[in-house]
Parts: sequence; C-alpha cells; structure tokens
Amino acid sequence: MRLATREVALAMRQAPLLSALSVVTIAFSLFAFGLFGLVAVNLRRTLDRVSERVEIRAFVAEDTPVEKIADAAAAVEKYPEVARVDIVTQDQALERAKREMGEFSDVFEGSFLPASIELRLKEGKRDPATVKKVADRLKEYDFVDDVRYGEEWVEKLYRLRNIAGAAGAILGLAFAAVAVIIIGATIRMAVLARSREISIMRLVGATDAFVRFPFLIDGFLKGVLGGTLALLLTWGAATIISRYFVETTFFDARYALLGVLSGALIGLLGSAFSVGRHLRRV
Repeated sequence: MRLATREVALAMRQAPLLSALSVVTIAFSLFAFGLFGLVAVNLRRTLDRVSERVEIRAFVAEDTPVEKIADAAAAVEKYPEVARVDIVTQDQALERAKREMGEFSDVFEGSFLPASIELRLKEGKRDPATVKKVADRLKEYDFVDDVRYGEEWVEKLYRLRNIAGAAGAILGLAFAAVAVIIIGATIRMAVLARSREISIMRLVGATDAFVRFPFLIDGFLKGVLGGTLALLLTWGAATIISRYFVETTFFDARYALLGVLSGALIGLLGSAFSVGRHLRRV
C-alpha cells in the first residue's frame, strides 16, 4: 500500500498537468451529474410539498348532531393512513369561503355551506389507491353526503412523481456511465504515458495486480478530488440560481458525502476498466 501510494505521488509530480487535467475532467463530468442531481432533488421536494396538500373532505348532511360528527372524526383519526383530522362546521366553512374569495364575500350569506370532516394523510400514504380506500371508508358513514379528494389531480400528481423518478434513474445512470468513460480515458492516458516503466516492471517480475494497484489508487484519489471540486461547483451554481433566478435547496450533508463517495467509486471503476483493458496492450 505504501509503495503504491508512493508510485501515485511520484506519477503526479512527474506529470502534474496530466494529473490536473484528469481531476478537472472528472470534476466537470461529475459537475454535470451534480447539476442533474440538484434538479432532481428540488423537483422531488417540490412534488413532496405539493403532495402534502392532498386531503379528503367528507361533507356532512345538514342537521347531523355535532357529537356524531366528533365520534366519527375520532374513529377516522385512528386509521393508519391518517395524519390529521379536522372538523369544519358550517360557520367555519362560510368564513373560509369569504376569506378565500374576498371579492365575492357579499354573496355568502347564511349557512348554506355544509359542515365537513377533513383528512390529511401521512407521508407515503398519498398514492391514488390509498386515498381512494380511505375515501370509500368515509362513504360508509350514513350521515356523509359526499366525499371529494380531487381523484384526477391525485392520479396526475402520482403519475408525475413516477415519471420523474424513472427519468431521474435513467438519466442518472447515463451521466454516471459518461463519467466512467471519461475517467477511463484519463487513466488510459496515464497508462500510455508510463508504458515504458510498466514494461520494465514486468521484466523484473511484477504481476499485473502489482502494476494495476497504483492506477486503482490513482483513479480513487482523482475521483475523490474531482467529486469534491464538482460539489463546490454545484454549490456555486445553486447559490447563483437562488440569488438571481429561483430559490433552490442544496444537498444535505448525507447527499454531499454520497456525491464525493460516488466520485471515488466512479474513479475506481473507470480506472479498473481502463487498466484491465489497456495493460494487455502495453
């Protein structure tokens, strides 16, 4: 390990421009991947915030006793899918309508709006099938006139989340593959630049594993450096976008660390692929 690390340090000192070019190339390939990840994270969080607005409203028949509504709300609150239950009286419904439609407030008179039981579902329980199941259970109460939850809107939101997730996975793998190819090309240049040295090492009995190990460490270190630089570039881009265009959320510490480790892994894979392919030609 010490000898391999020494070989990597020596190669970097002998060809600093090539090493710097490799790190920068890796950084920009991972920077493109990081920008895509930033878009994916913000899109996901936006969809999560929108999905928090998913609610079910069960409209209660007129003259239903308040005690009966309260008992039903207490029972519904125990559903495993339900996060919160609110009872909206006729007066509260009227006040909310006046507040939300202020320009037509003079139209609202009396208590013609029905009382309702409003449900907010737990995170992970807002897919169309679960929402419909809870809505159907509410319809079983004899004093419930109608249940609404925006079925078409919920289905479109869930479909959009699935499409975004699938597109994110496919494009993420594509960017990762491009990064591996670029890193492999930079390692290949390093292999070719040291071809005479490798030939001498083989003549004195060095095994392929011994020759390959320094290049694997080289790819790993360059992946870490490139990943760190890409993370800084992504942070700078996110800051500029937030300041001049639209507010964005940057990766948390867990995702940032995962990005650097991904750079290290991609560097290791790219190095292994390139060395395994090109050592046979040296």
